[in-house]
Amino acid sequence: MNSLQLPIGEISEKTEIIRTEIREFLQQEKDRGTFVPKCDTWLSGFSPEFSRKLGERGWIGMTWPKQYGGHERTAIERYVVIEELLAAGAPVAGHWIADRQTGPLLLRFGTEEQRTEILPRIARGECYFAIGLSEPNAGSDLAAVHTRALKVNGGWTLNGSKTWTSGAHHAHYMITLCRTSPFNPEKRHEGMSQLLVDLTAPGITIRPILLTTGEHHFNEVFFEDVFIPDNMLIGEEGNGWKQGMTELAYERSGPERFLSTFPLLEELTNQLRSRGDKHLMAQVSKHVARLWTLRHMSIGIAHLLEKGETPDVVAALVKDMGTKFEQQVAEIARLLISSSPSLDSPNRLDQLMAQAVLHAPGFTLRGGTTEILRGIVAKGVIGK
Repeated sequence: MNSLQLPIGEISEKTEIIRTEIREFLQQEKDRGTFVPKCDTWLSGFSPEFSRKLGERGWIGMTWPKQYGGHERTAIERYVVIEELLAAGAPVAGHWIADRQTGPLLLRFGTEEQRTEILPRIARGECYFAIGLSEPNAGSDLAAVHTRALKVNGGWTLNGSKTWTSGAHHAHYMITLCRTSPFNPEKRHEGMSQLLVDLTAPGITIRPILLTTGEHHFNEVFFEDVFIPDNMLIGEEGNGWKQGMTELAYERSGPERFLSTFPLLEELTNQLRSRGDKHLMAQVSKHVARLWTLRHMSIGIAHLLEKGETPDVVAALVKDMGTKFEQQVAEIARLLISSSPSLDSPNRLDQLMAQAVLHAPGFTLRGGTTEILRGIVAKGVIGK
């Protein structure tokens, strides 16, 4: 039996300086009316202008080499910036996926041409990516992917579809997991590759999947004889499963997995504090303690990523615990304070309650369902 261990997550006083800088920036933007804090804005808060402002300040691609537009800051410095953005409910969805996982994936597996062409644009907040993993019959069971790329002269012909593709209608590219060899039911994880797909290419159709709020965030993406040049293959042909799992470790480990509903938790705490209700504040404090624990676990993963490790098992654990936590924030708020959730309510708590309740069903689905994540953890701890 294996054990799960995480380094102690410490943030130095020097690193905390950047927290002051980002807080001052966010307060200035709120004062200007640039954005109104909302829940779940790392997926539903799209603002090209805001992304460009973050790029100008060096807060995208923070850990990447300077030669690719990065700033060679530490993973912990980046962590501080993104947790402040999430806590503030800032509109960061445009660049989020590209910064979180596309950049690190290209740095690790991409070609020099791909890095030089793509990474500086991401770091400027001008290039967005969608995730091309799930398919209609291959959601939680990702090994069932059937989207196929057939080798042709000078490249590949791509056919198939992807679903639940966050922000694909805004994105410039999608990293698409597909089969470049025939499907073998006995070796389902083999024969996959990752292609860097230009979403403006002929043969691509993007259709919206609307949220219960009416918002357009998710999409279906269809590929019909889409030509993908040879230089858009990421890494090695046939290595797609390993690369995809590396990408998911970046996706599952960050503070967005427990801070999606933080604006609601903050508003609830503020209202109870203003009432001087010590009993209810004690109830909220128990939840805040859980948040603090999750935060330290997530910072520990950031330390591992900085060392070049791929903490897929502990990332799955934090994602499982974190998304359950952020779902429970709305329930705790409902139990502790009277409210009438409505997106159109003039009451701040009611607005945030409505956002949290309507978005919450997706928290434990995106990035891997609870069942899949617990399977990963069990295999990692007990062994196959």
